[in-house]
Amino acid sequence: MKRIFTISGVLLLFLFSVTSAFAQNVTVKGKVFDVATGEPLIGVSVAVKGTTAGTQTDVNGAYTLSTSPTATLTFSYIGYTAKSVAVNSQTTLDVRLQASANELQQVVVVGYGTQRKLDVTGSVASVKGEEISKQSSTNVVSSLQGKVAGVQITNAGGPGSSPQIRIRGLGTVYGNANPLYVVDGVWFDDISFLNSNDIENMSILKDASSESIYGVRAANGVVLITTKKGKGAPSINYSAYAGWQRVTHQPKLATGTEYATLINELNAINAPTDPITFPDVNKFGTGTNWLNDVLRDAFTMKHDISVSGSTDKSTYTFSAGYLKQQGVVKKNDYDRITVHMQQDVQATKFLKLGYNAVLQGSKSTDAPGDVIYKAFTAAPIVPVFYDDGTYGDPGDFPLGNATNNPQAQLDFYNHKSNGYRVTGNMFADIKFAPFLTFHTSFGGEFGQAETTGYLPLYYATSTQNNRAPNHSTLTVTRAEVRNWIWENTLTFDRTIAKDHHLTVLVGQSAQRYKSYNLNASAQDVPYTSSGDLYLRLGSQDTRSIDDSGDLSTYQSFFSRVNYSFKDRYLLNASIRADGSSKFIGDQRWGYFPSVGAGWVISNEEFMKNQQIFDNLKLRGSWGKIGNASVPANLSTQTVNTSAGFTAIYNGAPATGANITAIVPPTTYWERGVGTDVGLEMGFLKSKLTFEADFYNKETQQAIFAIPVLGSLGTDGGTIIGNQATFQNRGFEFTLGWRDNISKDFSYSLNGNLSINSNKVLNTVTGANPIYGGGAAATGGQLSTRTIVGQPIGEYYGLVVTGVFQNAAQVANSLQKADAKPGDFIYKDLNGDKVIDAKDRTAIGNPNPKYLYGFNTTFNYKAFDLSVDFQGVAGVDVYNANKGLRYGAENFTQDFFDNRWHGEGTSTTYPSANVGGGNNYKPNTFFVESGSYFRVRNMQLGYTLPSSIASKLFLKRVRLYANAQNALNFFKYKGFNPEIGGQGDQPGINAGIDNGAYPLYATYNFGINVTF
Repeated sequence: MKRIFTISGVLLLFLFSVTSAFAQNVTVKGKVFDVATGEPLIGVSVAVKGTTAGTQTDVNGAYTLSTSPTATLTFSYIGYTAKSVAVNSQTTLDVRLQASANELQQVVVVGYGTQRKLDVTGSVASVKGEEISKQSSTNVVSSLQGKVAGVQITNAGGPGSSPQIRIRGLGTVYGNANPLYVVDGVWFDDISFLNSNDIENMSILKDASSESIYGVRAANGVVLITTKKGKGAPSINYSAYAGWQRVTHQPKLATGTEYATLINELNAINAPTDPITFPDVNKFGTGTNWLNDVLRDAFTMKHDISVSGSTDKSTYTFSAGYLKQQGVVKKNDYDRITVHMQQDVQATKFLKLGYNAVLQGSKSTDAPGDVIYKAFTAAPIVPVFYDDGTYGDPGDFPLGNATNNPQAQLDFYNHKSNGYRVTGNMFADIKFAPFLTFHTSFGGEFGQAETTGYLPLYYATSTQNNRAPNHSTLTVTRAEVRNWIWENTLTFDRTIAKDHHLTVLVGQSAQRYKSYNLNASAQDVPYTSSGDLYLRLGSQDTRSIDDSGDLSTYQSFFSRVNYSFKDRYLLNASIRADGSSKFIGDQRWGYFPSVGAGWVISNEEFMKNQQIFDNLKLRGSWGKIGNASVPANLSTQTVNTSAGFTAIYNGAPATGANITAIVPPTTYWERGVGTDVGLEMGFLKSKLTFEADFYNKETQQAIFAIPVLGSLGTDGGTIIGNQATFQNRGFEFTLGWRDNISKDFSYSLNGNLSINSNKVLNTVTGANPIYGGGAAATGGQLSTRTIVGQPIGEYYGLVVTGVFQNAAQVANSLQKADAKPGDFIYKDLNGDKVIDAKDRTAIGNPNPKYLYGFNTTFNYKAFDLSVDFQGVAGVDVYNANKGLRYGAENFTQDFFDNRWHGEGTSTTYPSANVGGGNNYKPNTFFVESGSYFRVRNMQLGYTLPSSIASKLFLKRVRLYANAQNALNFFKYKGFNPEIGGQGDQPGINAGIDNGAYPLYATYNFGINVTF
């Protein structure tokens, strides 16, 4: 790394040597404004034409410059058309700039700075904060759904949960596969603490070239977030909405009569000599719809208020927000308070100081994780309550393996969560010269989350009770994070001899991530209605405590060079070196280089007279990125001293020890290597824009957890290590149109499409697959495999070719030893005349092939309308709900209507014994299409005329109505085809539905007021 700094230092000294002083003859002062809004523009470049002299406007849009009285000043600002004005001995020059329609002049946020879109050689997408705030999503990440090509958002959780986000396919299999979030320079794994109204801009770095400046944490992409800063005169803004959420596409369950009919059929198959279970099925009627019992229309509301502005020396922002969201599952509630503070101060001409801080507190009343599955399968012949007020008891009915009463589960589930988080940073900018800036930033995260669970003594039903001699139990879990990051950068930014623009960045970063977890429990803690429960009040002999923690540190050095010649030829090169305490020996350091190049063809001399292209740019990039989101010290062998190894010598116990886990000898960095080629075009005065990308991204030395047999002397767990290399390859297309038909009517149309193919290139196991899929969700069977030449986590099982219709057909089949009429007929794929595990094959792909979105805005006088569409295609879901049954679980009405219940009744659906025999094994019947299309968001707004607003002593008032996820179209037979991955390896457990949280629509009405 000394060599990197030496080269950068020599380059900077050389660049200093080419600077020169210029004569000062007259002092010109003035301000620069937006011609449309009248707002002052901060950071406008004011240059003396034909020289290297210049300055920038301050936070109030003001500038001061000494120059010749005959000079010409050029005012340029990213996103605006440049303007040249002759001084003519004037001492005051106020200038108004027009926003540019040229896409290439728009500013985008990149790693450690900003660039004109013209100068970007990688794949970077930008979403404005106003587009995010229009969504009623409680998590800002959800607002990106359908807006950025190549970005998949999976919303699969209740209030307060964070969505899963995948950028250009799955990049990491083990551990956290979400991208790195950088909020005002501070790094996070999750941004659920952010308020959408506090966001100014979000940039998504999608290719290895743009990501590599973040090195070790960039394997799954990077999302850069800039929060709002004050601007102009003091302003007070208030926004609020209130509405409700309603479950959509709720599956229809079998009625009481239909359920009793199915149980009769099931018992007739498994116990044909027993008496019929329910002689009169009609007496049960419609019965209990347990989904209706546990679900509800949920109320939601949000309030935000902010105070912001700027002076000639500083900018400031203060905002506070409150969110209340009921879950669509009863008794599931979430509350969040967010406070954002920001201030920049220009202490001197060369020193700028500032800070950003976000404070968040939340609390929730939680719902049982499996309550949806329980309601899905509960017996409809059981009432919620009996007439005497006691709970309906499945044990009172001849159900064999009785199901439970979901209402009782909800009532006696006492689980609460609360937490707080303080995040932010302090920074200083020192300008050694107009072209040389030193930036130092220190920030971090201080947070704590606590969950409390209380199991009382109670009796609800014969299977749902906790009574003497059992005990009540209080469990408390506390998780703390104490993270910090300190970064220092030196940036040289200079235009040399008019045509050459050079930006050189060198930097250093140090980070520490520390977590501490405490788990404690006690029995016989007395319950209080106030909810104040204390472990010390429990039985002393039953108190237990267990704690754990993790500490990891990073040291990094990085450098980047950007060069532009005549705004035509672009070059970007960077390198980052990361050292991590998570690895050992020579593997602690990783090096991540990148290079990108661009050609702005439309700026060539031979393109000046053509009338087709306003913008035409070709770019390409290559880079390496890394991943350290893995457990620390994977290669450290540990010894187990559990009680099972205790030996008795001479009548006294002696502690024993044994090695029960296998660790890899060395764990290497998981690396990503990617290439990207892009084409950007603009037509018809940039009203029509088009962008296309081809990318190829390899994850090398990917870390997997492979099951290890207990017969090897282990505890039957896994070995975690570098196991495979896989690839994501595809295309992205973005098409946009915007136009102002008249002064009263304008509109925009934007669409995007991405095509991705995921494939495993090699594994350390060779031709042997790596199995996964969550056996608990698929009847004890591993339902996915990862093998060379196929996508990660593909569904793996038997192929169903039909349903046995009668005993003769069974007797003449390969399954005659263990099949019955109504069972699945499986295909003998290998032709050995035996149906067994060797006949399993690929039966589905949880990795989507196509992602698309279409976003529209319309403005007519005081009215505005936005409609967003979004969809996914070429993806499968494993519907484990259909086969995960152990006795008397309920069925869907779809199953009842289409089941086999006698010869000729069905050739596609099995009998009621779908969970018995060999029917439950992973097979094609359980794999369904996960494709969907939805109207993601609709919002209609009306802004009061200023004449009316002023009478109310207000600057602006906007009213709106909003609907999110109101219209959804899919063939999947569950609640929602959006199924994320679960557990430590979401990549190989993706798309398995075992009681996923319902999809719900949100309808709300809101107001935005500016004072």
